[in-house]
Formats: sequence, C-alpha cells, structure tokens
Amino acid sequence: MRRSRQRCACLVLACASAYLQPTTTRRATRLHAKEPLLRIGHGYDIHRLDSREEAGQPIVIAGVRFDGSEGHAPDFELGCVAHSDGDVIYHSVVDAILGALTMPDIGCLFPDNDPRLKGADSSIFMEEAYKRMTDRGYRLGNCDVTLICQKPRVNVDAVGGGLVKEKMVGNVASLLHTDVSMVNVKARTHEKVDSVGECRAIECHVVLTLERED
Repeated sequence: MRRSRQRCACLVLACASAYLQPTTTRRATRLHAKEPLLRIGHGYDIHRLDSREEAGQPIVIAGVRFDGSEGHAPDFELGCVAHSDGDVIYHSVVDAILGALTMPDIGCLFPDNDPRLKGADSSIFMEEAYKRMTDRGYRLGNCDVTLICQKPRVNVDAVGGGLVKEKMVGNVASLLHTDVSMVNVKARTHEKVDSVGECRAIECHVVLTLERED
C-alpha cells in the first residue's frame, strides 16, 4: 500500500510540475514581485452522487471514508462519482490555496482526464498545495469550510470512537501542518432543494487566509 501510494504521489507531482513554470513574462514578473503579508483564497467543488456500484467507490470527505471501516464514518449507500476519490473538502482547500497564490486551479494541475490520477487519494493534492504555499513563503492563517450535503450526516460518531467532523478537522490540519484551532468545518443541508438537497450531489465552499512568513 505504501509503495503504491508513493508511485501515485510521484505521478501526481510529475503531472503538476508540467504547469508549474510561468508561461508569460507577465506571469514571471508577478511571481517575483514582493509578496503581500496576507492572501485570501476561495475554493469550491461539487461532485455527483450515485449508487456505490455505479460510482465504484464510497464517499470520501476530508479523508474520512463513509464505508463503515474502523476509524471512519458509518457506511452510506451512495458513492461519489469522480476521477479521483472525489473528496470535496480537500479539492476545495487545494483550489483555495492555489487561488490565493494566483496559481493555476486544481483542474489545470490535476486534469480529470489523466489516467494516472484515476482513483487518486486527494491527500496527495493537499500535499502539493501545501508545498507550493510554503515554497512561496506562506503558512496557513485559518481555513473555514462549509460542507453542503443532505446526506450523509457528518455530525455523527465515527466507527470505533470519536466524532466524524472532528476527524475531518484533524485531517485537514495535519496535511496543512497547522493546529486544529486554525481549521473549522461547518456542515449544513440544502433543505431538500435541487441536486444537493435530493442527494444527487455534494458540494463544498472553502475560504482561507495565507500569512507571509518573515
């Protein structure tokens, strides 16, 4: 498992590196300009839900699988339709970091038509976003997550103990190398309105700040 994850990580980094170099003189000039003390980023993601059989994988939110396995969330009958594992929180956090840094978005760095990323663990995307953040001389200020889903419920106990939402917060904080007090995960339903309210999709918004390290 570790070797497979390492191979996947190498493929993801190789994929992302193709987009790392500035493509215009204007872009290069901006990257070398004096960095501001504070940057703000917003990220958004949505994924379609379907039967576990059709989706081919369970729902994964902030690294927590809804498959009834030990240390994760209770089993849920639907799965997430996505090229990677479809983790809406991780994807939104990554896009917020990249946006704050005025870098290409997650879809440019990790294309959903790249076979190397099929079923990829989205924590790898988080690790790449964190590396880019620190390479630019920034650390996370705070991260505010709003998860919107009719189901599954996240304000529940995890299998084996602990709260699902607290595990989500812990996972995000760990990947961004910050304290859990800097990460907030809010969850709400969509009042049975449209695709999210009808349990046909799940979505997430993230707003975060990056602070320059002197």
